[in-house]
Amino acid sequence: MLAALWLLLGAAFLVAVLVQLLQGPPGKPPLGLDCLFQDLIRYGKTKSGCGQRPALLQLLDVPKRWFSHFYIVSVIWNGLLLLLLIQALFLSRPLPVWLQDLLVVLGGAAQNQNAGGEHLSALLVLVLLWLHSLRRLAECLYISVFSDGVIHLVQYCFGLGYYVVMGLTVLCQMPARVGNGHFMKICWYHVLGIIMYVWASAHQHRCHVILANLRKSKSGKVVNLDHSIPVGDWFERVSCPHYFAELLIYISMAVTFGLHNLTSWLVLLYVLFNQALAACLCHEFYLTKFSSYPQHRKAFIPFIF
Repeated sequence: MLAALWLLLGAAFLVAVLVQLLQGPPGKPPLGLDCLFQDLIRYGKTKSGCGQRPALLQLLDVPKRWFSHFYIVSVIWNGLLLLLLIQALFLSRPLPVWLQDLLVVLGGAAQNQNAGGEHLSALLVLVLLWLHSLRRLAECLYISVFSDGVIHLVQYCFGLGYYVVMGLTVLCQMPARVGNGHFMKICWYHVLGIIMYVWASAHQHRCHVILANLRKSKSGKVVNLDHSIPVGDWFERVSCPHYFAELLIYISMAVTFGLHNLTSWLVLLYVLFNQALAACLCHEFYLTKFSSYPQHRKAFIPFIF
């Protein structure tokens, strides 16, 4: 069920990317279904490309700064799953019945004796996911400077559910038996995945600091909420290096699963097309707003897209 869900989400965002690329930059405010489509895929600064939005659609807006809620949910929920998994692996305490039943419904570890994964891989990926959420929460609370941008209520609800499903997806990749004493075998892909994760996370943090500093004085005080052209680090190559770093972070998680786990690669496909869509819209915003914007920059992946 989870594999099918991630495949469906990946396909949906691929279609959205293709539709947006075929449409090109907006020449006039969208109407009808196109207006609804644009409203659902855009958020923050990119919503300005929709022109004057209908009042009914504006009723479904929530502040973009509520992004922090996604990471609060993730830190709590995935922290709970991580604690339960650690207890199962190291203290031989079985997973709670409600969680086992939920995994069965999702077609995961509880009913699959030969799941495509390992206990250590699942543990490491869940740790990486939790650390990623904790860092992003800290950045939202203490580094990022949010303007009065908005996101759609549907996007907000989707974001809240995303990290809940992500944690369950990780647990569903484990073999059914927990605590059999063979889960501590460290493999080369664990080391490679963690190295990639640290590298990508460091660059993403640096990019978020650069974006925040555009609105701060040298003393760290917020002086404006305007949008400016970011420079430095990976911004020299792409408009949205923080989205590219997000993709690399999920690649590192897929690698940590050992390259053979189908579901982790389906998750990665979803992240690829989701971030590509956001980067495409952001790149379009920069090109439209700034006549002096560097033309050599790609939107998302250096030298490619």
